[in-house]
Amino acid sequence: MSDIVGQVILVIVLIIIVVFVIVVVARSVRIIPQARAGVVERLGRYHKTLMPGLNILVPFIDRLRPLIDLREQVVSFPPQPVITEDNLVVSIDTVVFFQVTDARAATYEISNYLGAVEQLATTTLRNVVGGLNLEEALTSRDEINGQLRIVLDEATGKWGIRVSRVELKAIDPPASIQDSMEKQMRAERERRAVILTAEGTKQSAILEAEGHRQAEILRAEGDAKAQVLRAQGEAEAITTVFGAIHRGEPDNLLLAYQYLQTLPKLAEGSANKLWVIPSELTEALKGIGGALGGAVQPGASGRAERAAANAPTESIVSEGDVRRAEQEMRAAEREGRSVADASALGERGAGTAAPAPASAQPDAPSPAQPDAPAAAPEVPARPDQEAGPTDAPPSAG
Repeated sequence: MSDIVGQVILVIVLIIIVVFVIVVVARSVRIIPQARAGVVERLGRYHKTLMPGLNILVPFIDRLRPLIDLREQVVSFPPQPVITEDNLVVSIDTVVFFQVTDARAATYEISNYLGAVEQLATTTLRNVVGGLNLEEALTSRDEINGQLRIVLDEATGKWGIRVSRVELKAIDPPASIQDSMEKQMRAERERRAVILTAEGTKQSAILEAEGHRQAEILRAEGDAKAQVLRAQGEAEAITTVFGAIHRGEPDNLLLAYQYLQTLPKLAEGSANKLWVIPSELTEALKGIGGALGGAVQPGASGRAERAAANAPTESIVSEGDVRRAEQEMRAAEREGRSVADASALGERGAGTAAPAPASAQPDAPSPAQPDAPAAAPEVPARPDQEAGPTDAPPSAG
């Protein structure tokens, strides 16, 4: 019986020893994960900081405090009311990015570093935004973020915390201010739209004017070149005609005849025209008559002479006068031809009959003109007679 009791006691002792060993081993070995840090206290004092991996502790003497996360952490704080310099209350949301760099300082220098960072960010934000008006606070976010980061990083450095970035998520002004801002923004957008439209219209007008100017310049250059080429062609034509006329050695009668041939062209057209007819027109008529007929009837000669005597040096006549002068010229031409034909027939008839001395034989009357006198006096060609002008008379109309 005593043996059984002794065995039971031995088993219990062994179990206690095994449990004790297990507990000792469990308290002696610590595995720290990556990006974590553990602070070890020995007999109540800081002993060391455990790094990631397998670590051995003295059981019942060393105590491991809660692990600290060494990764960068993001903390979003609730909206905080902040008063600006122009006494407007705005609500600002803040986001702080920080990282624990010293586990010992974060454990022993501050009791709750998360709460401390939140409160410090709130007070610093109020100090920074309190020196700005609403417009500056809305447009100076980068400046506010930089000032907050500098102040928080300097204050939390002794806590073993590094503030990497501070961001303002939203700045919400009062509702009345938001309505005013929306109206202002709407007016600003409309103003910019009007300016852009005006700029577009201006550029379009400038481009159209530039294109019109270039087109006018090119058109003017083309007209100028065309006029120059036309003038050169006319000059060459005049030179060629003038040279051909002078090489043919024309007399005054031919020039007068050509001059009279151009008169009908002056009267062409349906509009009323006035032309300046030079005084050489009658001389040209007499020259044509003398050249074609050798002799002009007294009536025609008298009419031509009276027209030459009564005509002024230069007359201003109309289109009808020009046409009448042309008709008279043609009538005189026909009369001259008739006289020439009659003279030729008379000479041939006298040659077949008994010829008489030239000094005593009178001239036979013209068969075409029975009422004409016995002999039509010849109109000798005057050597001093000037040919009609070769140029067309200038237009007065």
